[in-house]
Amino acid sequence: MNIPHLNLPSIRTTASLAIPELKPSFGERVADSVAAFGGSWRFIGLFGLVIVVWMLINARSAKPYDPYPFILLNLVLSCLAALQAPVIMMSQNRQAARDRSEAQRDHTINMIAEEQVLEVHRKLDEMRAIQIAELVTLQRRQMELLEAIRAVVPPDTNSRGT
Repeated sequence: MNIPHLNLPSIRTTASLAIPELKPSFGERVADSVAAFGGSWRFIGLFGLVIVVWMLINARSAKPYDPYPFILLNLVLSCLAALQAPVIMMSQNRQAARDRSEAQRDHTINMIAEEQVLEVHRKLDEMRAIQIAELVTLQRRQMELLEAIRAVVPPDTNSRGT
């Protein structure tokens, strides 16, 4: 049987789909750092400790700088939240943009892989069709030879069956 060599056309590769690493600006690095620290248990523990110490100092002091109901503490907490929220949002937006870029790259890679699989299937189908055609040709040739042998050799009358 003559099986043709798999001549696959130049199939696109994924090497050119690498996501370029852009160097983040100073503000972006700060936003990422603040988001990483502000969203950690370490921050929650440290900030909880600061609040408890603040309240203890002001509750037990003879001349407190922020007496109960701790209005200055509320102001500090509000300012911290007002500053921290947009910085965390900037970091989340950058992460979302990276995620979108990676998802688009993954989709493109999947499409290329699908094209490659379909091309291999086409080649296999082509090879199978060639093999079947060769088998049919061989079978016809065998039948012709068998008929030629039957024509030359007389049938055996002592044998059972055909």
